[in-house]
Amino acid sequence: MSTNNNPNRLAKEKSPYLLQHAYNPVDWFPWSDEAFEKANRDHKPIFLSIGYSTCHWCHVMERESFEDEEVASLLNNHYISIKVDREERPDIDHLYMSVCQSMTGHGGWPLTIFMTPDKKPFFCRDVFSEA
Repeated sequence: MSTNNNPNRLAKEKSPYLLQHAYNPVDWFPWSDEAFEKANRDHKPIFLSIGYSTCHWCHVMERESFEDEEVASLLNNHYISIKVDREERPDIDHLYMSVCQSMTGHGGWPLTIFMTPDKKPFFCRDVFSEA
């Protein structure tokens, strides 16, 4: 579990779901031009995580992954991480859920998409995907 005392960028958001992740050690960005510009500038892929505040598995993933310092270090060093609340941004959720469903045959939350800085997905996973 993280002992991170410094908030990330999500601390400035209004969404209860994003605020739940404000003290994760992951260097989260909200969906923003800033995130995609940084990914372009740093030549890093995007790690997109979509969920919502009442999702059981979203909370499990936070506890087991996003609060873990080792996982956070991997994400922070190799990706630009973006967290999206599906209830706040149903447009983004719908688009990337459709991508996941076409790539895997199913979908669910939390939804993870790996994509290029120009928003082209190249890998996805949801809680129901087989390892």
